[in-house]
Amino acid sequence: MKKIIVISGKQYSGKDTVAKILLDKFKNFKRIGIGDAIKYEYGAQKNLTFEEIEKNKHLYRSDLIALGNEGRTKDPDFWLYKLLEMESDIIVPDIRVEHELEVFKKQNAFLLRVEASYEARSKRGNITNANDITEVALDNYDGWDYVIENNSDYETLLKSSESLIKCIEKFYAQDQV
Repeated sequence: MKKIIVISGKQYSGKDTVAKILLDKFKNFKRIGIGDAIKYEYGAQKNLTFEEIEKNKHLYRSDLIALGNEGRTKDPDFWLYKLLEMESDIIVPDIRVEHELEVFKKQNAFLLRVEASYEARSKRGNITNANDITEVALDNYDGWDYVIENNSDYETLLKSSESLIKCIEKFYAQDQV
């Protein structure tokens, strides 16, 4: 059975950092953002690698937007389902709204929330659009399998990730029964 870990959190909460920590532990997983599905599809159509697209995103931006919109016109969840079609186990570090979360929850994904204070996040970067739906939609969601705090430094996050990793191992061990 395919294993999926989805990560939610506000800007600069550390979603990608947590994803990297998990990827170091779970070697069979691949990190893939929702927007990455569009890039892979575009690459397949244009005979380009993902890396080429990433390196020259400015050249392909309008085509990527058009392709993204085309997929969403067919089905609002089109790109989410493209992620689910991937062969590898995946970590999706950019879940923003409950609708996206529910798609993955139906696939028995492990639901992870990264929490960090405004103060900690603002030290990591310039927070913009703090009240946008993509920033606040999951603030009151209470169905997380795990919530990890990231208000300190990397070493502290790494240490607190140990119990997260055990929780994920236990979550997927239950699938094997």
